[in-house]
Amino acid sequence: MSEKTTCVVVGGGPAGIFAGLLLARAGVEVVVLEKHGDFLRDFRGDTVHPSTLRLLDELGLFERFDKLPHTKLQRMRVTKPDGQQVVMADLTRLRTPHPYIAMVPQWDLLDMLAEVGSEEPDFDLRMNHEVTGLLWDESGRVSGVRYESPTGIGELHADLTLVCDGRWSLCRQEAGLVPREFPVGTDIWWFRAPRVPGIGEELVPRFKDGKLLGIIPRQGYLQIPQFIRKGDDARLRARGVEAFRDDLADVVPELSGVVDEIESMDEVKLLDVRINRLSRWYTDGLLCIGDAAHAMSGLGGVGINLAVQDAVAAARILAAPLREKRVAREDLAAVQRRRMFPAVVTQAAQILAHRHLVDPVFTGGKLSGPGWLLPIIERFGWLTVIPAYFIGIGVRPEHAPAFARRATVVRA
Repeated sequence: MSEKTTCVVVGGGPAGIFAGLLLARAGVEVVVLEKHGDFLRDFRGDTVHPSTLRLLDELGLFERFDKLPHTKLQRMRVTKPDGQQVVMADLTRLRTPHPYIAMVPQWDLLDMLAEVGSEEPDFDLRMNHEVTGLLWDESGRVSGVRYESPTGIGELHADLTLVCDGRWSLCRQEAGLVPREFPVGTDIWWFRAPRVPGIGEELVPRFKDGKLLGIIPRQGYLQIPQFIRKGDDARLRARGVEAFRDDLADVVPELSGVVDEIESMDEVKLLDVRINRLSRWYTDGLLCIGDAAHAMSGLGGVGINLAVQDAVAAARILAAPLREKRVAREDLAAVQRRRMFPAVVTQAAQILAHRHLVDPVFTGGKLSGPGWLLPIIERFGWLTVIPAYFIGIGVRPEHAPAFARRATVVRA
């Protein structure tokens, strides 16, 4: 099978779905290829930050989003050596329509966006379509993709291949784009625990005896990221679930009565933490955005929101050239120029946080984190807006272009 479209989007994650939706609203014919048959994958980026909530407002989608099951995080605290907790980031101080982080299952968000996209005549989402390689024309320009689907092998030719297939991107590799890796000393275990009294609706990291984890309140359960030394996954799993439960109860005594509900280590999922970045995000006919261009650590949960902002910038810059069939390297370079600065600054902040806050927990090094800031923040509470803005809004937030905006539609 061989077909032709204007833009093929590889990957149906947040970057791919948002980019496809916005371009379709601009009148650009878009086909989004997603290799899975559904979006049901646990412990993906479930954080929807204030900048993305405002974008949903601008797209006329917030009322639909707000009906999805979610919890709201408004503050992040740290614990002082004397046990007292100090607010480090207070999102309620942000001047934005929705000053909180919405914790929503990513599959619910993607299902909603896919439904919205289906209402656009130029949007075509194809599930169970796995991209297996790139197509090239006689001049060496990327001209589309090859894929496998339940109906067979096919080719989809396109004026632009927009790569949103994540940190292990096949298309990026085939295009010869190699990211620079930045060293990170830890990975993250993700798992669930039951809700218990004594743990509220705020994010408070827990640290004890070389163990570091966070507790994120969700509807009906707690979502817990635990940092482990990179490469220690197999060794720690070999200790067994009983040792894991004992460690968890030691760090979070409130969970002592429910740790037995974690039945096996199969319930603990590993995230291989990577921070990397392409020096060039594009080649003729192809552009990488989101994790395919710059993989983020899980710190702050900012990866999904940077990916969405990449998608918005790409749609705004590329809509007209794509409609007019004249997209060129200069247009792709313009997207990178717009989005490189926020990627670099955010990654630099994450690298510093890993180096001075997270990694020393496991290496025995000295914690050189924000301890000296705590007395200042306690005295001048308004300073909590600074980290709140960095996490919740970002370095260079993007607004929906005029062609994509819609009046709010309330659905029953």
